[in-house]
Amino acid sequence: MDRRSNLFPRNFKEELALAVRAEGIYIYDEKGNRYIDGCSGALISSLGHGVREVTDAISEQLEILAFAHPSRWRNRAIEEAAAEVAEITPGDLNYIWFVSGGSEATESAVKMARQYFIEKEGAGTSRHLVIGRWNSYHGSTLGSMAIGGNMPRRRYFSPMFKEHPKIQAHYCYRCPFGLEHPSCGVRCARELEDAIKRIGPQYVAAFIAEPIVGSTVGALVPPDEYWPMVREICDRYGALLIADEVMTGFGRTGKAFAVDHWNVVPDIMAAAKAMAAGYVPTGGVFASERLVDVFRKGSGAFMHGHTYNGNPLSGAATAATLRYMKRNGLFNNAFIQGEALGKAMMSLADIPIVGDVRGRGLMWGIEIVYDKVSKSPFPRGKRASAIVTAECMRRGLVIYPSGGMVDGVDGDNFMIAPPLNVTSEQVQEIVGILEQGLYSACDILLKTPV
Repeated sequence: MDRRSNLFPRNFKEELALAVRAEGIYIYDEKGNRYIDGCSGALISSLGHGVREVTDAISEQLEILAFAHPSRWRNRAIEEAAAEVAEITPGDLNYIWFVSGGSEATESAVKMARQYFIEKEGAGTSRHLVIGRWNSYHGSTLGSMAIGGNMPRRRYFSPMFKEHPKIQAHYCYRCPFGLEHPSCGVRCARELEDAIKRIGPQYVAAFIAEPIVGSTVGALVPPDEYWPMVREICDRYGALLIADEVMTGFGRTGKAFAVDHWNVVPDIMAAAKAMAAGYVPTGGVFASERLVDVFRKGSGAFMHGHTYNGNPLSGAATAATLRYMKRNGLFNNAFIQGEALGKAMMSLADIPIVGDVRGRGLMWGIEIVYDKVSKSPFPRGKRASAIVTAECMRRGLVIYPSGGMVDGVDGDNFMIAPPLNVTSEQVQEIVGILEQGLYSACDILLKTPV
């Protein structure tokens, strides 16, 4: 990084290449080197880069109407986007509150859940707690961090927010209960009921979870029984079920939304990232007919909002992105290429530092370990995921690293999540480079004792 830059970067101690242009699934740096965008940025650039249909739609909207504040105006672009989204949302999630990103989406979702109970039961309602999970990430605002359970991200700021209860996530590779599926009876799902009973159902507004855990643990897929079980538990105790589909939504897992794999319809769903494929910052909260009807018959207004809520550019980008996805069959392509990617990823399981390979569709993760038998992670100081990332980058592949999921400190994983229009040839190229990067990282990481 240019030391004369006035930019406050994410990390002053990292030297990053300068991205100068992008096309398709590739990004180019200032030296002309080409990189495969193997994680779609942060699982956001689901169409790849430079799709003219989307950029033209945004450009046209800029010339027509760039902004109109939603407290005083409707606009056609956002209403067209809402109609496109409602065509693919599960069940009766037919109403969309547009936001500017994932953190804003999840925070809006939990505020919507709280106000739902105020509208339904009166201002004196005691339902205000949102149960989350350890090893979850729902955003970086103080509110979204309070319901999340990613310890590395929470540690500095936890004194600043109101805490919410947590249960264990489905983490079969490292079961927190020391059990094995299916003899476990999906203990991780049943823990939700235990938590609600301990807290008191009258205090619980909602349970929030990612259908497939994303950045914190790396494409962690639940047992098939998990989501139907948590849906039934929420119904039994009158709590709302919030699905955080910020990473998994809009085709990433081979279906429109990840909850579709289990035919579960949440009461509220948060999404962002691929919603406008990275062309404009966009997100949304999708609410059920039942929930919206309570607002409509009550105060009539959601006591929440941001300046860019429902702006025309987001509408144009979202509508154009979804039309492109639908016209080109990208959800089906994600399923087909996801099967190929998963099979190829599984072939890497014998590499010495590969502990677990998991995923669904075009969202796959690898957990890195020091010892495969004991599942011992590398200590944090080894920076294992950073080394794998660097070795892949040297070979022209961008991956998505993370860590700290074993005990809040140690543990390394990364995800592979290419654009939804990736080809079979590109899938094989991605896995080939990944294999080389992993073997090179082995030589570095295992060279010195832990």
